[in-house]
Amino acid sequence: MLAVGSREYFVVAVLRLASLRRLGWVLAGLLALGLSTVSPALANDKDKDSDKAATAQTPSNDSSVDPLKRPIPENQKKANAKALKQELSKTYKKWLEEDVRWIITDEERKAFMQLSNDEERDQFIEAFWQRRDPTPDTEENEFKEEHYRRIAYANEHFAAGIPGWKTDRGRMYIVFGPPDEIDAHPSGGSYQRPMEEGGGETSTFPFEDWRYRYIEGIGQEVNIEFVDSCMCGDFHMTIDRSEKDALKYTPNAGLTLYEQMGLSNKTNRFTNGGLEQLGAGPFNQDIQTKQFDRLEQFAKLQAAPAVKFKDLEEIVSHKISINLMPFDVRADFVRVTSDTVLVPITIQVKNRDITFQNKDGVERGTINIFGRVTTLTGKIVQTFEDPVQVDVPIELLPKTAENSSVYWKALPLRVSQNRYRLDIVVKDVNGDRTGTWSRAIVIPDFSEDHLSNSSLIIADQMEPVAAKNVGTGNFVIGQTKVRPRVASSDGKPVSFKRSQKLNFWMQVYNLSVDEKTHKPSATIEYNVTDSNNKAVIHTIESTDTMGNVGDQVTLQKTLSAANLQPGMYKIEIKVNDKLSKQSVDPTAMFTVE
Repeated sequence: MLAVGSREYFVVAVLRLASLRRLGWVLAGLLALGLSTVSPALANDKDKDSDKAATAQTPSNDSSVDPLKRPIPENQKKANAKALKQELSKTYKKWLEEDVRWIITDEERKAFMQLSNDEERDQFIEAFWQRRDPTPDTEENEFKEEHYRRIAYANEHFAAGIPGWKTDRGRMYIVFGPPDEIDAHPSGGSYQRPMEEGGGETSTFPFEDWRYRYIEGIGQEVNIEFVDSCMCGDFHMTIDRSEKDALKYTPNAGLTLYEQMGLSNKTNRFTNGGLEQLGAGPFNQDIQTKQFDRLEQFAKLQAAPAVKFKDLEEIVSHKISINLMPFDVRADFVRVTSDTVLVPITIQVKNRDITFQNKDGVERGTINIFGRVTTLTGKIVQTFEDPVQVDVPIELLPKTAENSSVYWKALPLRVSQNRYRLDIVVKDVNGDRTGTWSRAIVIPDFSEDHLSNSSLIIADQMEPVAAKNVGTGNFVIGQTKVRPRVASSDGKPVSFKRSQKLNFWMQVYNLSVDEKTHKPSATIEYNVTDSNNKAVIHTIESTDTMGNVGDQVTLQKTLSAANLQPGMYKIEIKVNDKLSKQSVDPTAMFTVE
C-alpha cells in the first residue's frame, strides 16, 4: 500500500496518465527532475505494459523512441577506441620501461619498438621469457619468477624517494641477484681505510660494498660500492672509492698514511687526475694503471646481461653437425627412487684443445657447454648450460696441456620414459671452435623384481664428503665424491699412470632380505684380469661383514696402479645373492701406463 503524497505514489500516477507511446519521454522527464527512485516491482509492471504497446505500435529498432538508447556518435566511438589503445599502450610501455628495463638487450628493445600491433607484442613478450627459461619443458619459468621476486625485494628494501627498482642497488640486485657478501656502513662514521685506498683513518658517508665471487661476462671478485653522499637513503653506485670520504675536502683531516708521514700532500688527490681521488698510499701506487679495468667493469655492470649461450642452443635446435672441437662424454645411471634415475653426465675436454689467452700474467681458457635432453618425440625434458674456466700460470701451461678439464652435471630423469636423446654442444670461446655430440640414452631396468646395479664407475677421485655437502656439489653421489674417468671417443679405455690410484664405485639394488635377520646375504667378488685373461687381483667380500646394510649396498674399492704392470686390464665385480640365487657381474676396461 502506497501512501498518498509519497514519491512512489506520484510516479505511479504519472505512469498511468501517460500514454504508452510516449512512455520513454515521460521517464526521461522524470529522470531530469531527479525522480529516479522507482521500486523494482513498479519498474517490472511498467516494463510489461510498455513492451505490449511498443510491440504493437513501434518497431523495436526505432532508437528515436527512447533517447537513452540513441546510437553513439562516430566521434565518440573514435575517442573511446583511442582511450582503449592508450590504456593498452601503457601496459606494454610499463613492461618495457619498468618490468624488463634492466635485463632487456638493446637489440631486443629495438626489435620491440618496431612491432606494429599488440598481437606481435604479446608474441615478443612470450618469446622474451622463453629465451631465458632454464627449464623450457616445464610450465614454470624460474627465471621470470625469480626476476619479479627480485623486483619486489628491491622495492621493499632499496626505495629512496623513488621505487626500489629504480635505484642503483635495486638494479644490481635485479640483474645479478643477492651478493655473496655485503659490507654495510648504514650510518657512516669512523672508517679505517684499507691499504689499497691509502690507509689512515677518516669519516665516511653511509656506504655499502657488495662482493660477488663471480659474475658471468664480468669476471671474478666483482666489488660494487654504493654511497649515500646526500644522507637521504639514496645509495648510488660509484666508481670512485673516495666519494664516501666525508672529510675529503676538509684540509688536514682524514689523511692517508703517506700524507700523515709527509710523503704526500692532500692537494695531490685533486691535481693528479684519474677516476679516483684516493690519495697516495703504500699499496696503491699503480692505481692509475688499473683505472681502465675499473672503468671497463663499471660499463659492463650497466649493460643488460646477455642471454646465455643462445648460439649453442641454435646449433642443437637445427642439428648442425660440427666436429671441430673434440670432447668426450660419459653418461652413468644411479637409481634414486622407483620413479626416478639420476643420470650424471661427465664431459671431458683435453686442455690442448682449449685456446688460452693471457690475462694479468695468467693463461685463461674458457669453454661454454650447452646440453639438452629430449624424448624421442622431441619434447624437451632437461636443459643445462654452464661455462668452464681454466686458469693456469704461464710457466705451467705446457705441462697443463697434457691434462684434461672435466665438467659434471647430474640430471634426474623419469623411469616411465626409458629412452631419451642427449645433445651436447661445446664451444671454445677464445678459439671460436664448436663441437657437437648426440646419442640416445636408455634408462636401465631397476624394477624391484630382480637384482640390478648402477653403472660401474672407474674414478680418479673418490672420497667421502662432509655431512652438509651430502647429495650436493660437483661429482657428489650420495655421501661420496666420485669423479669418473671418461673414455675417449676412439674406443680406447680410460688410462691411469702408475703413480695414481684406481677407484671403483657401484651400487647394488634389490638384494633379498632374510625375514628373520632382516639382512641380506650376498658375496662380492672383485676380479682384475690382464689382456691375456690372467687373474691379477681376486678378492671376495660378504655383506655379513659390511655392518648395517639392507636391500641396497654401495661398493667402493681403491687399488694402487703401482701394483700393476703397464697394459690393458678388465675389472669385473660379481655380486651373488645367496637368498634369491641371482647375480650381476658388470665389467669395465682400463689401461695402466
